[in-house]
Amino acid sequence: MRVKSKKPEIVEGDLTPMIDMTFQLIAFFMVLINFSQTEANERVQLPSSELARPPEGEIESPIIIHVAADGTAIIGAEEISVDTMRPILNREISVLKSSGKTAEDANIIIRAHKDAATGKAQEIISVCQEVGFENFLLRAKEEVL
Repeated sequence: MRVKSKKPEIVEGDLTPMIDMTFQLIAFFMVLINFSQTEANERVQLPSSELARPPEGEIESPIIIHVAADGTAIIGAEEISVDTMRPILNREISVLKSSGKTAEDANIIIRAHKDAATGKAQEIISVCQEVGFENFLLRAKEEVL
């Protein structure tokens, strides 16, 4: 009895599921990564500081105020002067109240341009305090040695 010899077959694996899973993982991690540039504004160049350090935990209810070199305040996409900030801050308080929080729960993050007058940041803090905000964070660029 003669046994027929079979030619060796080359078996190729289907890589489609692995490629699909790779793209799903990339999309998943892109959504979860906390990008530090999300609060950036091209008109603001932060000052360097040796004391600057990243926040230790997640900042709850952040409201970011950019201060350009000319002293203009930028909240979201709106450019305003310090004198006309109150209505926008009141709007932010109403958004906080709709989510069950108060102005005391929010954190005001001030990103001032390195050439902006220090008095502008102080004016913004005092206007925010008049409206009811209590927590403030000042951003600076960490100086790497």
